[in-house]
Amino acid sequence: MRSKELSIELRDRIVSRHRSGEGNQNISAALKVPKNTVASIILKWKKFGTTKTLPRAGCPSAKLSNRGRRALVREVIKNLMVTLTELQSSSVEMVEPSRRTTISTALHQ
Repeated sequence: MRSKELSIELRDRIVSRHRSGEGNQNISAALKVPKNTVASIILKWKKFGTTKTLPRAGCPSAKLSNRGRRALVREVIKNLMVTLTELQSSSVEMVEPSRRTTISTALHQ
């Protein structure tokens, strides 16, 4: 299981301690952060010159507009037994064609 991201302030403290010549193990013990995390933050700082969170790879999650998503939700509220295929055909009529997986993801959100 992945843990939460470290704050930018903590990452900056790790880098400043590294720049002052402190070792990874000492930084890890002082700030109560795993050694591997300290090492990866320092590597990222050396490679990109920043400790900020960089954009991640992958497809953008927002394929549907908010208006289209609300329209789908209204359709489902009107008829709870509606199928994804029926929703897909109604989304084509609403001038916002979508795949079944996109519709399913939007409804789960």
